[in-house]
Amino acid sequence: MMDFINYYFIPGLTLGSIYALGAVGISMIFGILRFAHFAHGDLMTVGAYAALTAVWTLGIPALAAIPIGIVFTCAVALFTDRFFYKPLRDLPTIYTVIASFGVALILRSLIQLVWGTESQVYETGFQKPIILFDVLRIATRHIQIIAATFVIAILLHLFLTYTRTGKSMRAVADDPALASIAGLDPEKIVRWTWIIGASLAAIAGIFVGLDTDVHTNLGWNMLLPMFAAALLGGIGRPLGAIAGGLIIGMAEEICTFPVFGEELISPSYKSAVAFVMMVGLLLFRPQGLFKGRVL
Repeated sequence: MMDFINYYFIPGLTLGSIYALGAVGISMIFGILRFAHFAHGDLMTVGAYAALTAVWTLGIPALAAIPIGIVFTCAVALFTDRFFYKPLRDLPTIYTVIASFGVALILRSLIQLVWGTESQVYETGFQKPIILFDVLRIATRHIQIIAATFVIAILLHLFLTYTRTGKSMRAVADDPALASIAGLDPEKIVRWTWIIGASLAAIAGIFVGLDTDVHTNLGWNMLLPMFAAALLGGIGRPLGAIAGGLIIGMAEEICTFPVFGEELISPSYKSAVAFVMMVGLLLFRPQGLFKGRVL
């Protein structure tokens, strides 16, 4: 039982936390801007490398570099929206979706040009796990990732529920035409959507680098599970995306747990779990667990 908690449940919760942070941005962008943002994973990579540069140049820990990663990623997101997405908003959605693929390729190529293609790490050396009650083992970074995600979920809920900007964002997501009639500033809502989405993407990217390593396909490899998480929670439902991310992450790890001496699924195929869950959800409950927008 303790092996299940130490090596499957806690890593699954950690992975799910990372998926959750990335899925929130995907869900919000689709809910407000009405398109699937396929460059979102590469925004995670941008944030991870921005923080890596801060770690190299300033000699600070990765967690202390999070604000730098957020600022840089938000700047990139706002720039791409202004010059790549905004001119296409009045056109059919497919144009913006295709443009997001182009943005993803541009960002990845620029990252490879600036930082190279070799994998990097924030910290070197072995970190001893925290041992509780002589049986529970948990890495410090896992505690940090899970706790940070929990705090971010609470802050996001408070922001969307009680602030004027948050209420405006929910209004636009629910009924953009009515929100426009009510006099809400659509450009302000769009900017806040990108700021929140890019900020959480940067944090997720840094957490991936903290848990494993930083490489140019970091965000792209996590794009499918994050989309699955956004769909599972309900498109346009940020808190639903967090729940979906946790479910997808834990499902991927737990499915490799050995039962009667044999693994349910080989670890090589665990990424297919997100795809299977996404397809099943689209077939049987396309509105997601929290009744979001139907694709």
